[in-house]
Amino acid sequence: MMIERGLVLVLSCLGMAQALFLSFYLFTLKKGNKNANTFLAFVLLGLTIRIAKSVLNYYMFLDPLYRNLGLSGIFISGPFLLFYGAVLLQKNKVFSKLNYLHLLPFLIFVLCSGIIPEMKDYESYLSYGLVVLHLGVYLILCWRFIFVIRNRANKDLVRWYRTIVIGVCCIWCFYFSNFIGFIPFYIGGAIFYSFLIYGFSYILLKRHVFSLEKYRNSSIDIDASKRLLSHIKDVFENEQIFMETNISLAKVAEKLSINSRELSQVINENEQMNFSEFVNHFRIKRAKLLLASSEYKNEKMTTIAYDCGFGNVTSFNLAFKLETKMTPSAYKKQVNLI
Repeated sequence: MMIERGLVLVLSCLGMAQALFLSFYLFTLKKGNKNANTFLAFVLLGLTIRIAKSVLNYYMFLDPLYRNLGLSGIFISGPFLLFYGAVLLQKNKVFSKLNYLHLLPFLIFVLCSGIIPEMKDYESYLSYGLVVLHLGVYLILCWRFIFVIRNRANKDLVRWYRTIVIGVCCIWCFYFSNFIGFIPFYIGGAIFYSFLIYGFSYILLKRHVFSLEKYRNSSIDIDASKRLLSHIKDVFENEQIFMETNISLAKVAEKLSINSRELSQVINENEQMNFSEFVNHFRIKRAKLLLASSEYKNEKMTTIAYDCGFGNVTSFNLAFKLETKMTPSAYKKQVNLI
């Protein structure tokens, strides 16, 4: 029994420590969207305060005042989660200070935490129910915002924000289930939070979300970006400029009468590719046609590579396998068997 309790304590503390580290990192991060980083830090901090209350209450008796202060973290997480989505997904969004009125319930709850009942009676369950309801309402508002903004914002950023909202929803569902008596294992929320935090950390390391915000101050909105992408694709397909072995971002931007940064932004935001990957995509598309063509049946791979714009067969093989998960030779055999 002591070993189990010790293991639970370690798992719970690991998550809280990692969450505090991420919060500190976000508070002090200077690159990217500073407001978004700060708001996400407050989301994590609020949840960590709430989880810390669960852990401490599981291992020792807490005065009702401290239990209520721990619950107050939830009143931070909901509003800041909504704020985070607003400034992350809306370009050039000016955050109004009036939005901080959403934090009034937090201030009221903290000021009244010494008199709010915490004795497992009807009044106590009612106050705890309001805390759970508060976060639930903000989660609904977050999902509504995602639904409204999903077609007008960067897809990767929408996916990232949705992942965070899903994670907070899971925590809410656990504590709501505990509140209604469906899940009796109270400390389980802290353990789940640990796995959730390390999952977020892994995603941040694997695909750094802050790099997706580098075009935040661009004057090109999402609709203009999509129109420009359509024009870029028309030029690539009709003029086949991807066939030039010395093609470059600067040359294509000059041809389209835009600057290199705008060209890079349009491709990155809409196709989730860099310029080199975008060019290779068109080259490989042509390569597939040549590999399936009877006219190229007896041609060497070197010839096909050159006729698609690649400078050598090695780069052709690498790019082809990266996109299709098979070598050009394997693809040729496959299409010839059909």
